[in-house]
Amino acid sequence: MKVTRDKTENSQVFLTIEVEPAEVESELQRSYFRIVKKANIPGFRKGKAPRAVLERHLGKESLLEDALDHVIPQAYENALKEQNVEAIAQPHIEIATTEPLVFKATVPIKPTVELGDYQHIQVAEEPVKLSEDDVNQTIESLRHHHATWEPVEREVKLGDMVTFDIESTIEGQSFINQKGAQYQVTSGFTGPAPGFPEQVAGMKRDEEKEFKLRYPDDYSRVELAGKEATFKVKINEIKQEVLPELNDDFAKQVDPKLESLEALRERIQNNLKVQAEERTKAEFEDKVVDAVASQAKLEYPPVLVESEIQRMINDQLRRLGGPTLEQYLGAISKTEEQLKEELRPAAVKRVTQSLVLAKVANAEKIEVSDAEIHEEIDKLKGSIGDTDRKDKLAELLDTPQSHESVEQMLITRKTVQRLVEIAKAAPK
Repeated sequence: MKVTRDKTENSQVFLTIEVEPAEVESELQRSYFRIVKKANIPGFRKGKAPRAVLERHLGKESLLEDALDHVIPQAYENALKEQNVEAIAQPHIEIATTEPLVFKATVPIKPTVELGDYQHIQVAEEPVKLSEDDVNQTIESLRHHHATWEPVEREVKLGDMVTFDIESTIEGQSFINQKGAQYQVTSGFTGPAPGFPEQVAGMKRDEEKEFKLRYPDDYSRVELAGKEATFKVKINEIKQEVLPELNDDFAKQVDPKLESLEALRERIQNNLKVQAEERTKAEFEDKVVDAVASQAKLEYPPVLVESEIQRMINDQLRRLGGPTLEQYLGAISKTEEQLKEELRPAAVKRVTQSLVLAKVANAEKIEVSDAEIHEEIDKLKGSIGDTDRKDKLAELLDTPQSHESVEQMLITRKTVQRLVEIAKAAPK
């Protein structure tokens, strides 16, 4: 085997590997023995057909493909040892020729991080922002949550709740057909079609109306994009929203433990203040880490960003309840490549911050104890109320991999706290 180290850049080693013909032939023979045992060759029992007959029947490419699946990984591992290269992820393999067998391997290696003068970073803290409007908006949302709906004898207005019978078709095919459907006529709402609420507004009880609406070419549901739907609607009932009065009784309706409207306002203000403080704290931490990262010099293999993009996609699918990637792409009207490019800046930031924080943690000798790890795991277990879920979570958390993951999370948290301390201590 001949190995040429072409170059090293972007934390990637580029190797050209040539495998001796004798090695390929030996693997071809082993492939023959593997395949012939399973192949049905007319005139021969399984495992008895000569290699030449097998190659004529299946094609020589079948044996070669099987042989390459075995010889390339072994040749690659031998090349890493010969060149003293430590890969951190799977390589990109490109076959140049098969006779002789020559392939190129792009090998991702450990990133390099050179920190700047992070001990003197200066980041301005933003004040916690909370206004009376925030409190009022929350109270208004609570009023809508506790509102009642009362029948009215007038035409439909935006904001009303209606009960109607609906029939619809798209390109002659049945679409939405339902009797007694409830629908809130909300301005700007795009269901079941853009412009539908505005068509219903102005109708009266027992009135029937037929209209057509066209879906935009960029509509989120690609199977409807650009198509025209015909709707026939009959209004059965119209209800208007009646908001509760702002008084002590409303406060007790929200929570029987509250004595007055003033007590409700105070609770909301305290809750919003805590949320604002947490949000401001998280934003400040992010700015501090960004400040440290902006001073650092990094070099890392592109595969780290690609892996992070895939992780972000998987997380999103999991949060949505497990749709397939194809279903998700259809819902957001994007190709996989468009989605990946949209996520790339955030993935680059995550990778950069992760590498910088790991370097700072090493420089600051930040560690966590077993007791801290177990304490954090106990907190995670206690955060799940459902018994079945708690048992499953406990089983997942009680593994070496989970302990390692929790340890890394705690180290990252401590590292960020250390950088925040440095930033706050720096002269302004």
